[in-house]
Amino acid sequence: MAPIKIKEDIYWVGAIDWNIRDFHGYSTKRGSTYNAYLVLDEKITLFDTVKKPFTSDLIHNLIKLLGDPQKVDYIVVNHVEMDHSGALPEIIERVKPEKVFCSPMGYKGLKDHFHCEGWPLIEVKTGDSISLGKRTVQFIETRMIHWPDSMVSYIPEEKILISQDAFGQHYATSERFDDEVKYDELMQEAAKYYANIVLPFSPQVEKLLQTIKEMKLEIDMILPDHGVIWRTHIKDIIEAYERWCTYQTRDFALIVYATMWHSTEKMAMAIAEGLMSEGISVKVMNASIDHRSDIMTQVLEAKALVFGSSTLNNNMLPQMADVLTYIKGLRPRKKLAAAFGSFGWSGEAVKHINKILEEMKAEIVHPGLRIKFVPTHEQLKECREMGIQIGKAIKGEKGV
Repeated sequence: MAPIKIKEDIYWVGAIDWNIRDFHGYSTKRGSTYNAYLVLDEKITLFDTVKKPFTSDLIHNLIKLLGDPQKVDYIVVNHVEMDHSGALPEIIERVKPEKVFCSPMGYKGLKDHFHCEGWPLIEVKTGDSISLGKRTVQFIETRMIHWPDSMVSYIPEEKILISQDAFGQHYATSERFDDEVKYDELMQEAAKYYANIVLPFSPQVEKLLQTIKEMKLEIDMILPDHGVIWRTHIKDIIEAYERWCTYQTRDFALIVYATMWHSTEKMAMAIAEGLMSEGISVKVMNASIDHRSDIMTQVLEAKALVFGSSTLNNNMLPQMADVLTYIKGLRPRKKLAAAFGSFGWSGEAVKHINKILEEMKAEIVHPGLRIKFVPTHEQLKECREMGIQIGKAIKGEKGV
């Protein structure tokens, strides 16, 4: 895709990955982009690169704008992860930049990844700045959003924040700006990205948002390393990040189940009915059908998580183990939770689910419901009562 003008003498020069469908276990059904940005000033500066297979896209964009890529003076590496730095060795070979700026942890990361003796690496820390000529670049380290090396770059003269992975979306489109795509679709992808990539680093996100306020940074545009550029809905995405990083939820229950012969599924539907009778919004997802990352997206704002599994080999079904292991690693907080499941002769699934819920620091609001083989009408009433109990707990959490 050709370079896209962002502001006068500032261009998107990245690449679109229409075909990627998996990103470290995260389902990217809408593809992704690898965003790089070029600022034309007295010192022509490239911010980040692209994933290695897309190196030629970036080089062609530099040629279209500059004629000779060696006109690039500086490269800024905001994030060392390979979807942003994979092209860096070839770009440095072609460009021969005067300086390559990175955080102190970025310096170590680049050395570990590329064993790059001879690269003109310059370490920058929070509070450091460089002059490009008419413009200045201010650096803010954002360690563990979501790698130790992460930092963001702010151009005060343009009121632009180049935010690396923060505020990103895995979202391949021919459009480059937030007001050119469907708003609901965009916010869905932003939420999915936060839930599956950024959530474990929420305390660091909260700190970054506070730093932005304390520094009184004026922001007209946010340029992330994935997805579209924010220029119209900046207030919306910052407010969303403020909610997500402080684990704010809504009165919503997520039921996820894995079933062998549909008995656990029947229990799930009865629990959902009980929740709905309390006026609680419910989403029911099947761990054998719904992708773990789509389930995780619903976890983000759910107040209650209800997991159910049949027992297999004295444990939960593998599909549920996969989902719970994935969710646990992303460290959701401030959740109510409960477990349920059917069994044939042992019935340990509920016990194992409760153990993981405890490890997730969830508040278990029901000891768990186990039903042998196929639930009777009376037992389904028990499931419905379980749903009512969870619903009352959700409503009791208001204002907490």
